Amino acid sequence: MKNLFTNIKGDAFGGITAGIVALPLALAFGVSSGLGPTAGLYGAIFISFFAALFGGTNTQISGPTAPMTAVSMVIIAGIIAANDGDVNKALPTILTVFLLAGLMQIGLGALKLGMYIRYIPYPVVSGFMTAIGVIIILTQILPSLGYYPKEDMEFVNTFKAQAQEVILENILKDEAGEGILVLENFKETINRADEITQDAVLKESQTLAAKEASGALGAIKAIPRALQNINWLELILALGTIIIIYGFKRITKAVPSTLVALIVMSGIAVGFNLGYRPIEEIPSGLPVPNLEIFTEFKLSSVTPYVFTALTLALLGAIDSLLTSVVADNMTKTKHKPNKELVGQGIGNSIAAVFGGIPGAGATIRTVVNITSGGKTKLSGMIAGVLLFIILLGLGPIASKIPAAVLAGILITVGIGVMDYKGLKAIPNLPKDVKIGPVKFSMEVLIMLTVLVLSTFWNLVYAVGIGLVIASLMFMKKIGDITGERSGITSLKEEEAWADEKEFPNNLKEEVFIKHVKGPLFFGSTSDFQQLVAQIPNTAEIVIMRLARMQYMDQSGLYAMEDMLQDLQKNGVEVLFVGLPKQPRYMMERIDIIPDFVPEEHIFNRFEECLNWVKANIKDKY
Repeated sequence: MKNLFTNIKGDAFGGITAGIVALPLALAFGVSSGLGPTAGLYGAIFISFFAALFGGTNTQISGPTAPMTAVSMVIIAGIIAANDGDVNKALPTILTVFLLAGLMQIGLGALKLGMYIRYIPYPVVSGFMTAIGVIIILTQILPSLGYYPKEDMEFVNTFKAQAQEVILENILKDEAGEGILVLENFKETINRADEITQDAVLKESQTLAAKEASGALGAIKAIPRALQNINWLELILALGTIIIIYGFKRITKAVPSTLVALIVMSGIAVGFNLGYRPIEEIPSGLPVPNLEIFTEFKLSSVTPYVFTALTLALLGAIDSLLTSVVADNMTKTKHKPNKELVGQGIGNSIAAVFGGIPGAGATIRTVVNITSGGKTKLSGMIAGVLLFIILLGLGPIASKIPAAVLAGILITVGIGVMDYKGLKAIPNLPKDVKIGPVKFSMEVLIMLTVLVLSTFWNLVYAVGIGLVIASLMFMKKIGDITGERSGITSLKEEEAWADEKEFPNNLKEEVFIKHVKGPLFFGSTSDFQQLVAQIPNTAEIVIMRLARMQYMDQSGLYAMEDMLQDLQKNGVEVLFVGLPKQPRYMMERIDIIPDFVPEEHIFNRFEECLNWVKANIKDKY
């Protein structure tokens, strides 16, 4: 904090520039999330200011980002659907989930887990980021065409029967909650059903129609209807926005092309008084905390979303720390990952209380800040203050921005967020897995699995499945490598170690020497269990050289026990040489020592073992 005012001019210019870049994105992400532009603006204000103030990356600019918005959009849609399509009714639960995610981020930082976020496999991140881009593009096609399912009455009317069913189910649930026995008081059910108005049925039908067309898959299903009902003005506004964003970059990058597109296309729409669809009204005045989060808190309503909140927290952590690495590379500094997570968590928590959507460190805005002169935390705080001033003074003006313009901006964001580096590498990655006659790359399989599941099913579960597959494949590879290097999987005659050169030739048929040159853990146990098959039928003694087996887990312990049992049944004795402390401790816990390998069969040096062999084993062949 003592260096906060050492670069006031550079930080002011960097913060103002980053704030200007953030404005159209904040509005667009708010609209995309389903909570409206105000939620996006509130999120940008509070996250930018407080994440900068308490975070661990001096030049980071934070706010709503594409990945965080995509996940938030799914959460918001699900909670609204569970609350009869009423946004106001669902809002306390939505904001509570966001608050919980922020608190979890603080917890991750406090537990010093920030350094471990980097170990998430690249194929999982790549598939997820590409899926985010695809989802954003698909979900913005409908508003770009000027098509809104809730307003297509022909489409809405197809849900009337289902709407009546839903309303009746809600009546029955209410009666069950009130302790009313339906079969004994069926007249009460009929009376309540008679009170259902056509407006209520229409509202529920619109909710179901919007739900049917939500998400990537819903958007794909709705595109044919949208193409039959194109609003050409909205389409022209969206295409004009996209063209300006990409075209203006070729002229200069000194001025953000997104802002230019927003001003130009909005100016045309307003100036020529075109009959366009504006975004929702942005209220003027100071943001007010949503106290319903605390006054109407219900554990039962939030519990189903705990895992979702954790996923949101982890995603924000990954997003932020990746941006921190970019900032480090540009400024030649070193960020503090755990402090950064605490700062992001505080920013997201405060934003949630005021009704803002969650966010993270934003790479583009951070790069703009640094290249514009930002060097300290003050730059991120100034960006938040600038957005706050815009909210107070320009809210009514911003409310006139065409919805199609923001849809065009989001389409370019979706295109930009996809991981083209990972996609381009697909043909060149080694095909290291074979199923039947088909060979393929495991990294590609993981990436495509996460991509498809994230896009068409569930973002949260897709990442979890991707992590599980990646972890299993990593363990298999490590197990294979460990087994190969440790000699566990070797079926050929092993090369004698230096101290084995003088081993008597006449005892080589009676004594089998096995070298274990690595840890014995769950990844190598399946191969270790095949060790008995390597031992010749003539062997009476197996000498296990274990000095390099420094670690043994529970799986390895039981694999060792199974092997020793098999050898004992076959009348083969086992000698241990150089047994390290940790494996010995494990084997003593379940009495492998001394039940299968007595103390007199454990030697510190091979020379001692050799003397025992010479004294106790005779040449029989």
